[in-house]
Amino acid sequence: MKLVNIDYIPGKEIEALGLVKGTVVYSKNFGKDFMAGMKTLVGGEIEGYTEMLNTARQIATKRMVEEAEGLGADAVVNVRYGSSSMMQSAAEVVAYGTAVKFK
Repeated sequence: MKLVNIDYIPGKEIEALGLVKGTVVYSKNFGKDFMAGMKTLVGGEIEGYTEMLNTARQIATKRMVEEAEGLGADAVVNVRYGSSSMMQSAAEVVAYGTAVKFK
């Protein structure tokens, strides 16, 4: 499955099949959340949250691809990601784009 963040596939004619998305609400365990809180005292990257968001993006992307495959898509164009905080130490991540078939 080809994923691109532009609205076409270079060298291919495409037919739009529809919007596809994948979502996940993901959180860290209490221990990692506590350590992240301690990190805010000294500053710097909170690696636990970076890992959490990377994992959540991977899951959301996988779910988006599965939805596109269900439509018989060859690719997803105009792929985008969004995220929002659902509660303390939990985030929703959504991956979305347009499923397309090569002509």
